[in-house]
Amino acid sequence: MASGTSSSGAAASADTAPPSAEKWGFPLMELYRLAFAFYKRNSGKAIHLSYEDNLKLIAFKQQAALGPFNTTRAPALGVLDVIGRDRQQHWQLLGEITREQAMEGFVDLLDTMCSAFRPYIEAVRQDRDETLRKELRLMEVEKEARERQENAQQELLEEGYKEELQRRQLQDALNKQTYQQFKLYAEKQFPGNPEQQAVLIHQLQREHYHQYMQQLHLQNQNQQHNQNPEEKGHQDRELEDNAPGNNNNSPTDLPHAMEALKLGEIETQQEQHMAEQQLGHVEQAEGVGQDQLGEEEYDDYVMICPAKIWTRPDIEQFKTEVSAGDGDGVITIGHGDTVTVRVPTNMNGKCIFWEFATDSYDIGFGIYFEWAKPVTNEVTVHVSDSDEDEDCVDEDYLSTTEDLESGSLSQERGAVSNPTAAPKAPISIIVPIYRRECYNEVYVGSHSYPGEGVYLLKFDNSYSIWRSKTLYYRVYYER
Repeated sequence: MASGTSSSGAAASADTAPPSAEKWGFPLMELYRLAFAFYKRNSGKAIHLSYEDNLKLIAFKQQAALGPFNTTRAPALGVLDVIGRDRQQHWQLLGEITREQAMEGFVDLLDTMCSAFRPYIEAVRQDRDETLRKELRLMEVEKEARERQENAQQELLEEGYKEELQRRQLQDALNKQTYQQFKLYAEKQFPGNPEQQAVLIHQLQREHYHQYMQQLHLQNQNQQHNQNPEEKGHQDRELEDNAPGNNNNSPTDLPHAMEALKLGEIETQQEQHMAEQQLGHVEQAEGVGQDQLGEEEYDDYVMICPAKIWTRPDIEQFKTEVSAGDGDGVITIGHGDTVTVRVPTNMNGKCIFWEFATDSYDIGFGIYFEWAKPVTNEVTVHVSDSDEDEDCVDEDYLSTTEDLESGSLSQERGAVSNPTAAPKAPISIIVPIYRRECYNEVYVGSHSYPGEGVYLLKFDNSYSIWRSKTLYYRVYYER
């Protein structure tokens, strides 16, 4: 009976004691599981309990698992099962205490009988708290990283918006300066056709903007070279990011350009010269139509459908196929050079197709159309060196700084050097020359024949100071 009194006293103390979970920093169920696991793992090893103490712990365990003792639920005992009978007697002594109280009684009794149990629980709690602190710290770090990333993205968006706003302001200012001149030219080209006039004015204004930015880049580069002449011979990288043919102009140039427009720091002679070339195109085009084309009609050549351009990812397969051919489709374009591939229209065709790619670096690409009857059906390749004397103009090359459709500057030079020479055929821009990242994917395009003439496929590497480019291309037509 002494044992029963002891068990009842333990139960009573469990009722009055503060909850173990609150005292030890664990939920009751978790604390009980830790205590029971500790008891099973160390009983008879690290801890040595008397027979009576083991009966008390087992009684608390039975009460926590099954509730108060009930003879109908208790297992049957054998005649000689003394231990089983002792366990049931201690279970009965716990009376009607709840399962939670039994769990607390188990924890408190184990703490009383084993001095190593409390340090074990403290170690588990510290380990748990340290893990929680690490997880919280990791969450804070991840949150800070996300916030920094979001802030960086927001800053990039704001910078991109400011850059785009400055670019548009600059382009709007240039458009206002040239609108009347381009409008006069467009009205002469497309009388009574406001839609075509608007398209041509937009094209002229866009080209004028790129020419202006090209001149601005050249001025900045010249200033840098003049200020730091000793660095010129030690430059170890290619200055392609600030090239004239690149659409992604440096954002630092835009505010300078805007300020230059406001203060009048940039001379307008070149713009006036280009405008005179563009407005003087009418007389030259009429002379070409009378002297060169004769009785053949080219009145409809200005009605040009836009080209279709897309990309595909099989660049390595494309390079292998082109290289496996006769070798004509692989060209090395030297630094500072421009290659013109002349593709005459075929009398049995109605559409031209092209494909091209490069190794490792981008290349400028554009397509012009020469309104002249082809003298041969062969595809020919011509190379223009940007370092050549300015008076030596490739007759197949139309610079983007010349008139958009007539090649007026070349004609003027030809007229000076040889007054009796026939004027050049008019040239229309199908696709302006822009840099293409064709080292990652194959650039593909097509264009419906606007008439009889010669397509000029321009591969421009003039902006590259040091690097040569390897070009893979194919050209064919559709019946």
